[in-house]
Amino acid sequence: MTTAAVGTPGSLRRYLHSLWLLSARDLRVRYTTSALGYLWSVLDPLVMSLIYWFVFTVVFHRKAGEEPYIVFLISVLLAWVWFNSSVNDFTRAFNKDARLVRSTAIPRTIWVYRVVLSKGLEFIYSLPVLVVFAIFAGAHVGWGILWFPVGILLQVVLLVGIGLIIAPLCVLYTDLERTTGLVLRAMFYVSPIIYGVSDLPSLFRHIADLNPLSAVFTLYRVGFFPDQWNTRTVLIGAAISVVLFGIGLLSFRRFERAVLKEL
Repeated sequence: MTTAAVGTPGSLRRYLHSLWLLSARDLRVRYTTSALGYLWSVLDPLVMSLIYWFVFTVVFHRKAGEEPYIVFLISVLLAWVWFNSSVNDFTRAFNKDARLVRSTAIPRTIWVYRVVLSKGLEFIYSLPVLVVFAIFAGAHVGWGILWFPVGILLQVVLLVGIGLIIAPLCVLYTDLERTTGLVLRAMFYVSPIIYGVSDLPSLFRHIADLNPLSAVFTLYRVGFFPDQWNTRTVLIGAAISVVLFGIGLLSFRRFERAVLKEL
């Protein structure tokens, strides 16, 4: 990775250029070494959506969610794949490129931002799937679709905060990688993916508000399903995401030196 000709050492321009090179490298490795390439970005959420659509509309007569249910699922499953794959990669963010992490003069936060950016680009690449299903399923698109980019921004803030916490801790405490996997499995079912926040009983609805993904998913869905809007959910989720971002910055500064020694 050559950055000498782009910006001065320590400049924002140098940092952003390095971030782009690292993220582009991740995408090239993912797509050029795979026969299906781009299709892997959409196959996972697509297959998951079809399975849950079949189970809850054909096998069981569901009461949760809205019609068209396949759009209800895909509108957030794509974002879940971004979240899930990013958090999984955070656990190996430093160990994967330990030699480069030790030798580079670039701020080490780039190893977290690089994961968020590369996985975020894959999320963007997968959005045509949502568009196709929305068209063929006859989903109504309202002005709430303008909240979609806000959802992307909020998810970036949330992921960066989580990444800055998890990435260094997984170097210092190796068991945390497996623990993170278990937590992610549980989060899939406690997050409003196969159901909406409004489908929960009153008590659990308040608990769901404490899950920042509830706010993110609400922002993604409201363009297709206006009844999913909940101001309380969005405000609480946004506040928690910002707090996690701040905690992430502080904890990363605290553990960075210990991480470099461990690597």
